[in-house]
Order: sequence, then C-alpha cells, then structure tokens
Amino acid sequence: MLLDERYLTLYERFGGDSVPVEATLEELSDLLYCTPRNAKLILKKLQSEQLIEWLPGVGRGHRSRIVFHTGKEPYLLEYVTHMAEQGDYKRAFDLIAQYGSGTNARIKFLEWLDNQFGYKKAGAGEGQQCRDSLVFPVLKAPLTLDPADLLYAFDSHLIRQVFDRLLRFDEQMGKIVPMLAHSWNSNPAATEWTFYLRKGVRFHNGQELTSSDVQFSLNRLHKGTANSWLLREVASIETIGPRVLRIKLNRVNRIFDRFMCSAAASILPCDFAGNEEENFWKQPIGTGPFRLAKWTHSRIRLDAHADYFQGRPYLDEVEVVIMPEVCSTDIDKLAKVHHSLDTMRMDQTTTREEWQEIEKLCQGCVLLNWNLAAAGPQRSEAFRQAVRLIVHPEEMIAELGGERAIPAFGFRPEAIRSHSLEPVQPEQIRSLLQNSGYGGETLRFAFHPKYKEDGAWVTDRLAKWGIQTEVLPYDSLLLADFCISGLVFPEDEVCEIEAYAHRDSVMNNFFDAERKAWVFSRIDHALAAETMEERRMLLKEIEERLRQEAVVCFLHHRRLSTYLHPSVRGVSLNPLGWIDFKDVWLEEHD
Repeated sequence: MLLDERYLTLYERFGGDSVPVEATLEELSDLLYCTPRNAKLILKKLQSEQLIEWLPGVGRGHRSRIVFHTGKEPYLLEYVTHMAEQGDYKRAFDLIAQYGSGTNARIKFLEWLDNQFGYKKAGAGEGQQCRDSLVFPVLKAPLTLDPADLLYAFDSHLIRQVFDRLLRFDEQMGKIVPMLAHSWNSNPAATEWTFYLRKGVRFHNGQELTSSDVQFSLNRLHKGTANSWLLREVASIETIGPRVLRIKLNRVNRIFDRFMCSAAASILPCDFAGNEEENFWKQPIGTGPFRLAKWTHSRIRLDAHADYFQGRPYLDEVEVVIMPEVCSTDIDKLAKVHHSLDTMRMDQTTTREEWQEIEKLCQGCVLLNWNLAAAGPQRSEAFRQAVRLIVHPEEMIAELGGERAIPAFGFRPEAIRSHSLEPVQPEQIRSLLQNSGYGGETLRFAFHPKYKEDGAWVTDRLAKWGIQTEVLPYDSLLLADFCISGLVFPEDEVCEIEAYAHRDSVMNNFFDAERKAWVFSRIDHALAAETMEERRMLLKEIEERLRQEAVVCFLHHRRLSTYLHPSVRGVSLNPLGWIDFKDVWLEEHD
C-alpha cells in the first residue's frame, strides 16, 4: 500500500477537522495490516511529509492521538489527478470509489478530466508559434495499426492518419480520386491495372516513395493475411521503373481501383525501412498526414507530418487517451470526438446554442448474425424467422433510444424506402417455433461490450418466449450460436464485399459451406459487371437472400454526431463516423 493510500485509509477511519483524534498503535496496525513496529515507521514517514502529527500517550490512562493536516477531499483529488496524468485512469476511479464517500471528489475529478480533452491552443514563448492539438478519450485501444490485419473502424481511422493508399474514394464527389498514384488505367478486360506514382512523396523518415514500396506492401497483403481477400485474384505485381506498377489479375475485376482505396491496401516502406518487422510495428512509419510519436497502454500521440504531400495538417498533434472500459459510465459524461452527441469543450463561456452540430446516419448497421456453421436450433429457418419477429427493431429503438436512429431493413439506411416492419404477431411466432422443432435448448450468445444494451434487450425478449441464452465473452465469438455485430461501409461496395470475404468477419465465419460458395460466386459476377447498376443488383441479391432466409436480422442504423466549439473549423464526419484530423483547424480570436 502506497503512503498516499495509507494516509487516506487512516483519514477514512480517524479523520477530523485538524482536531486530535484518539487512536491506539494496535488500532493503526490492524487497519494498515502490519505490525505495531511497522505502524510506527509509517507514522514517522507521514509526519516527515507533514501530513499528520502523532501525539503518543504518556503514562497510564493517556491514549495516543493523531492529527490530520490535509483534508480528505483535496488530498484524494490531488492523488487521483496525478494517477490520471500517469495514465492509470482505472486506478484513479477505483480510488475515488474507495475513499470518495462524503466528498465532491468524483464531481471535481470529472470536471478536471473533462477539461483535459478537446481542442487546445497552447501558448508559446516570444518568437515561437502556438501549438494546436486535439486530445480525446476512447474506451478501447486499437487492436492493430497493421493494415493487413485491419478489421475495426477505429483501427481503420488511425491507419488512415499514418498511412496512405494508392487512391481514395471521395464520398462527397462520389468518385475515386488520386492519392499516392496521380493516374491509373486498366486494359479493356479489367484484368491488368497500371498505377503511376507521384514524385516527391516522402515517408515519415524522409525516404521517398517508389514502386518497390507499393510492390512490397501488396505482396505482403496477398500472403494469407486477414485482408488478402482484396487481392484474391491477383496473378502478379510488377514494377516498371521507380514510379509505375502493374497488377495482373486471374479474373475480371472492374472495380479493382476501388479495392485500392481500402485502408487495408495502405502502403508501407519496402522491407519495413530496414527494420525487423516486430520493431517496425512498435513505431510504424507511413506517408500519412501524421506520424506515430508514442503508443503506450494509456496514450497514443500523433504528430503532424510536416512534409505531407497534400499539405501539412493544421493540428500539430493528436493525443488519444485510452480509458479502461470499466470507466464507460463515467466518461459518457465527458467531451469526446466519438459517436453519439459528444461535446468537445474548450471553455465554459460559450453557450450550447453557439456550438456547431455535425450529424449523419451511419453507412452500415447493427445486426444479429446466426452461426449456420454450427449445429443447433439456428439451422432451422422457421426458428430464425420466429426470432426475427420477436426481436422487433422499432420496439428496441423506442425502449433503448440513444444513437439508435431508425430500424434497419438492410446494410444501408436507404433500404427503409422499399420495406416496412411487420407488427408483432404472437400466433405466427408460436407457429414458427412449433414448426422449427425447438426443444428449449440454450443458445450461446455473444456481443461486443458496445452493444451490451442491445444484447440485454434481445436476451430479455427471447426469454419471454421461452428461448434461453448463455452469454459468452466476445472473444469466444466463434463458439456462439448467434451474435450482435456492427458494420460500417466507408468505401461502399468494397466494404460490403469485405463483410463477406474478410478472414475474421462474422459472416465469413458463420456461413455454412453452401452459402459461402454461393456468396462468392455472386461477388465474382458483380466484379465482372459492366455497369454499377448491374453490380449493385448482384450484391443486393446477396443481401436480400440473407434477409429473406433470416440468416441475419437487421436491427438499426446509428446516428453519428458531435458538437464542436465555434472556433473549430474544417470539420466533417468521415464515413467511419470520425473527424478527419488533417482538416481540422482552430480560428484565432483576439
């Protein structure tokens, strides 16, 4: 037990307003779980720090007394803010829970913590420029910054800050635009694609980008990685001089250039810039607008890439504070650049009405997935249809609210135009359950912690119909009979294909062999389609079959939004639901 905690423990038991309180050495040693001899040493140390005064009793009948010189609340507050500054947020909240009763320490700590986040303009000395930064908390650390292993939206967002791709899909313009490649083309059969690289693009270490870097990155991606689906039909990757790359395919892919917009196809330096791969990922370098400056268990810091080929970011640094998930209830009250009506607070003087609200519907959905690769009641379509009627999205939204915006009828919000919800029909549900042969088996259910409210609601609904569930940890997903997951489609068609084809995606692991083969045949036909309309129709065919057979149950589309201080400019929510750090700037006021 640290000295600070010993002080708080003693104060909790004996503390008063600087008034001597009677206490025996035996009481102190019992409280501190130590011998009387060690208790004396602790008291001596606390006295040397001028935290207490120990007044030993002299003579029979005179009890010893202890005087506390610092109040519990200010001492606890100073201690927990120090813990937070060291990155140990969980310990800080635990200490408040343990010692904060009867004080306003929790409220004051949350106020202090709130002011650590947001957009900051730090002053500088004479002749020096101010530093502009963004600090925000997240509840879960990224799993990886390796594009080849990428699966989750936040990981993708950070990867896009550190690395670049050959091309980029511009959501607002609705078309592919140049990035590392200034030009590209394909042969008429769309089986051979050539990319022409920009001159003067530099990695964070100053090394200039060449076609060898692109060849290395794509060859690495192709070799059995989680995202090798992007290059599933690649036959060869050839360099033609330092700035030209040619990729040959075994099968037609008329949107291969869209595949090259994916964050998973980000470009690394050839041979990891001379590093061992393990060492490279401790501090990876790319060509992106920010370089990774620090990554610890509690913080990630990104610094601006001054020589970025598309122009230096205005922000000098971005700091991501990784909070433990057990703090979720507390930090829901705080400002953050995250999902669902968040507040980036720079000061307390601006009224809420003056702040900018940025809002959009998530291009993607939250859905319930059945594991048809496993034996169980879920193999019966009648059972799945019954659950689809039980788990009514409109009622989920009405009861849970929050960022759940509208019922989902497909992967994208526009599907609502061509479908409508059926009312709950108890007789039909009973008939389907009877026809399914369900005999009361317990179904194993997994969901990510971010969907715990949805998961609890589904569990309760199913229980009312006699369907029992056992909740598994999300890392045991592959053992589950069904799960709740979320999909985000920042690159439209490519991300839809990724949802089926990514090695670690839920659907790729949950489909039975027959459905998986059929899905991939539809994807191959879609990639060979001459027009976008034909391609969309083929992909829609997959989505419709999954919906009609209740292989998935679409639940809802989320609302993505944030509130911003009026001095913040250049902000929009990207398709992943995050703010693009490169475009943010702070308007100066006198």
